[in-house]
Amino acid sequence: MDIREFVELSLGCWKSQRSAHHLAFSHFEQVTSTIEIVPLAEDDAEVVELCQAYKIEPQMASNPFRMSWQGESDWDDAETFEGTTILVPIPSPNNLRSGRLLRDRGYAETIPSIGNYEIGDDGTFILLTEYERAAAEERIWFVNPNFRLRVSLIKTSEGNGVVTASFSSEIRLLSA
Repeated sequence: MDIREFVELSLGCWKSQRSAHHLAFSHFEQVTSTIEIVPLAEDDAEVVELCQAYKIEPQMASNPFRMSWQGESDWDDAETFEGTTILVPIPSPNNLRSGRLLRDRGYAETIPSIGNYEIGDDGTFILLTEYERAAAEERIWFVNPNFRLRVSLIKTSEGNGVVTASFSSEIRLLSA
């Protein structure tokens, strides 16, 4: 699998069930959410703007997409949340299985970010992102085309201590 196949397989609407262990707070959180992933054109204004912010030529992008989510957490009296981010894969030259991933909103910190991705021989997408105050490691793999799993770790900025660990199962919502 390469980045094009991974993004194509990820497009659609997903129902997500996540359990998160916030080790710093000794707290367990249960989150349910709906995630929508839609393709964007390489010449979309937001894609071009994000590429330019990192001084990357927009034609280097492969399969940019927008991810939007809304959900509910059992932390703080069933807090609801929503958000959206633009994601732009920039494959390594001559290798669509590794590269950089640009985001206008990061995972561990809600600031623009750039991470490094690699897709293993087994099809697992691995993303490592360093932020100002933390580092994130995400792994996503497909059990079948309509069921995927995701593991995320938020680490200290030095990368030697885990602050949050989460596991998500995501099921594609199929139209009737």
